Amino acid sequence: MTGLSFNAMRVGWKYRLINNGDIYELEIIKPLERDNFRLKDLFSLEEYDLKDIIAFGKGKDFEIRELD
Repeated sequence: MTGLSFNAMRVGWKYRLINNGDIYELEIIKPLERDNFRLKDLFSLEEYDLKDIIAFGKGKDFEIRELD
């Protein structure tokens, strides 16, 4: 895994997350339980949980980077 870890993610900050070929640009809305956050997609404005993205595992390309 490259990039940031889950515990480095902060509410109100924007990130790009890559997993299994899917690319998400998102904002952290609020922390939930350990290693889970409520997210807002920056393109569709849909809200979902981080656990939904990684529910089927972390791919070889898994990466979290902060957006400028």
